[in-house]
Amino acid sequence: MDKREKILEIIRRLQKRYPNVKTALNFTSPLDLLIATILSAQTTDVNVNKVTEKLFRKYKTASDYANAAEGELESDIRSINYYKNKAKYIKNLAKELIDRFNGEVPKRIDELITLPGVGRKTANIVLWNAYGINEGIAVDTHVKRISKLLGLTENTDPEKIERDLMEITPREYWGEISHLLIMLGREICKAKNPQHSKCPLNDICPGSKL
Repeated sequence: MDKREKILEIIRRLQKRYPNVKTALNFTSPLDLLIATILSAQTTDVNVNKVTEKLFRKYKTASDYANAAEGELESDIRSINYYKNKAKYIKNLAKELIDRFNGEVPKRIDELITLPGVGRKTANIVLWNAYGINEGIAVDTHVKRISKLLGLTENTDPEKIERDLMEITPREYWGEISHLLIMLGREICKAKNPQHSKCPLNDICPGSKL
């Protein structure tokens, strides 16, 4: 099968294993998800959810973050890796949201990626999970590794991988495919100990033969 046929078969099998897939980050608003996704860099979603359980009760609007004392915000997210840098990103991001977007999280990727601490991966996660908008494919470490194992890309740069996947994946699945591959990576296709015998893609994955 060619790559377009293959990606559809991958999606079909993974949808069966992981129905109603979505981000593991807890949120109730687009702003919540944007903050949580920024916090999730270099740490686990479980750790982020522990922190945001209290954080989102305290900070509900962009103004809340913009007006917070930096030291206080740092203290609120102290258990997260790189909390000082992330506190700066969040405060600056909040100010940008107020100044340029009336305090609302924009619905366009070209606007989102102009915000401090927001790259294409974060923007794509927010757009699909918060707004149901497919503007691209979020490429995290799982997606990067598994898409190469599956023979869907030869690239290592996340933006080039994203373009490769967008070219062969119907747009309606752009948001979903990321989370399907992430779930597979967390449960079965682990970097250090992949469980090939349990993988629903075993027979169509060149990586399983390595």
